[in-house]
Amino acid sequence: MVKIRLRRLGAKKNPYYRIVVADSHFPRDGRFIEEIGTYDPLTEPSTIVVDAERAQTWIKNGAQPTDTVKALLKKAEA
Repeated sequence: MVKIRLRRLGAKKNPYYRIVVADSHFPRDGRFIEEIGTYDPLTEPSTIVVDAERAQTWIKNGAQPTDTVKALLKKAEA
């Protein structure tokens, strides 16, 4: 199954995430199919950059966003 999920980058206690499309069998920070955005929780307010068109295309093709990514996509649209 293909999932849209977060890939963690950054140093210890300094997280930075990329929103990626990956097979559910691949490890969290491992191989992925496509990067569709970024999320920086440390800025005030949090910075969310998403290619909404690519995200919708993947969802229409059957990719399942995780709960966290689903919330970030809603926040990015608003």
